[in-house]
Amino acid sequence: MTIYDFNKLLKVRNYKGTITMKILRFLLLIVLLFTLNGCFLTKIVTVPMRVGAAVISIVPVVGNTAHDAIDEAAQVVDEIPL
Repeated sequence: MTIYDFNKLLKVRNYKGTITMKILRFLLLIVLLFTLNGCFLTKIVTVPMRVGAAVISIVPVVGNTAHDAIDEAAQVVDEIPL
C-alpha cells in the first residue's frame, strides 16, 4: 500500500466534498479533551499555582504569607470533584 492509497482511504465524503486531515485532527483533539480525567485537569491548573507560590515565597516579609494563601487555593482546586 502506497502513501497515495493510504491518503485515499483517509478521505471521508460529506455533502460538500471531502473532510481534510486538519478537520480530522481537530475532531480527534476534541475527543481526547473530552476523555481527559478530571484529576488531570485540576493538576494542569494547580501545578503552575504551586510553582508561582514557591517563587513568591522567596520575597522577604510577605513571601511566606502569599505562598500559604496560594497553596490553600491550589488545595481547594485539587479537591473539586470532577
